[in-house]
Amino acid sequence: MLASPLVTAPRRHTLRAASAALLTVVLGLAGGAGAGARQPAAQPSEAGGPVPEDRILAVVDDDPILDSDLRQVVALGLMEPLEGEDDEALRRRVLEALVEQRLRFHEIDRFGFAQVPVEEVEEQYRAVEERLGGPQGLAEALREVDLDPQGLRQLLARQLMVVVYVEERLGPRIFVSLDDIQAYYEEVLTPEMADLGEPLPRIDEVREPIRALLKEGRLNEEIARWTGELRAEADVIDYFERGHEGLPPVVGSTRQRPE
Repeated sequence: MLASPLVTAPRRHTLRAASAALLTVVLGLAGGAGAGARQPAAQPSEAGGPVPEDRILAVVDDDPILDSDLRQVVALGLMEPLEGEDDEALRRRVLEALVEQRLRFHEIDRFGFAQVPVEEVEEQYRAVEERLGGPQGLAEALREVDLDPQGLRQLLARQLMVVVYVEERLGPRIFVSLDDIQAYYEEVLTPEMADLGEPLPRIDEVREPIRALLKEGRLNEEIARWTGELRAEADVIDYFERGHEGLPPVVGSTRQRPE
């Protein structure tokens, strides 16, 4: 795969225009290397015994994913429960997403991607802040997971590098023809507008939005296929089903509980 040059002005425009679905795939998670300074929260233990500071939930090619990584995702509101989804199912889904994210991080690390512009990082930082209800909500969430603002910015920068990589590696594979657009217009948009009782716009008015929508869907299919290939070649150990007591502690992350 190809290395990426420094993100230029046209690339910044592309990043700003990236679809919500694409950003969900590659930005909608916290955790992983480069997450900045934080200390994982302690878990309960027997009096007088060692207190584990964190637990390993999975290992991706010798790179551990911690319980604190998972808590970080939930606390920052980066993945929310689906309707009817309990806490355990949410944790399982978040862990699967973290494994896939770590696979992508490892792949782009092989090619030494340059940093993305500060303004792109700040744009994503403000989006997280808004999702959490403003500066106070973000500050509280960061305190909960022992992550500072600079650590969050480092994480977002790393994730934006994945967006660049995905667009440069997978984007050229995606082609949407005029026939594809016409088929979507006739087979999907036309009946949808009729169901809504709304007038059907001319195809020339919606051609580019339809093209973008179709490209987004196909790009997400390519991301899923690429991630599947990475996982098939990786060594992934999953400790999730062992339960809390069966999880290995992080090396060097235990302390003695006072009597």
